[in-house]
Amino acid sequence: MSEKQIEIIARGVLCGDGKVLLCHTKGADNTYLPGGHVEFGESARESLAREIQEELGVAAQVGGFLGVVEHQFLQKGELHCEVNLVFRFECDALTPAAPPPSMEDYIEFRWVSVEQLLPAKLEPEPLCEQVAQWLNASEGNNSFFASTF
Repeated sequence: MSEKQIEIIARGVLCGDGKVLLCHTKGADNTYLPGGHVEFGESARESLAREIQEELGVAAQVGGFLGVVEHQFLQKGELHCEVNLVFRFECDALTPAAPPPSMEDYIEFRWVSVEQLLPAKLEPEPLCEQVAQWLNASEGNNSFFASTF
């Protein structure tokens, strides 16, 4: 029996024209913020920049820390647990005016208006409300913690 692990995920919020860049696994009905697993010896910011480069083929400038969301979910009948570290990021090559590229066959990206995050089934679900709050908040300490446990 394999030992279960809590996955550490670095995720990013990129906005433009009132829209947020989301990732979607083809064939699934949910979406999530771009990013991926933090590798051993790598900072969360480095991980997010690497994942953006690998998944979208563009360089990202990772900015301020926004918050943490613990998340548990079933995938193919198996319980998964993760901690999502969420940062702002910027990328001049990505705008809502052009379809985002995908360097991976199994995922695609799309721009979704802030008001449509819940219908887009953004996971973890606490991010649906929190992303809008982050975007409307003035600069400063607006960090956030949520959990689906």
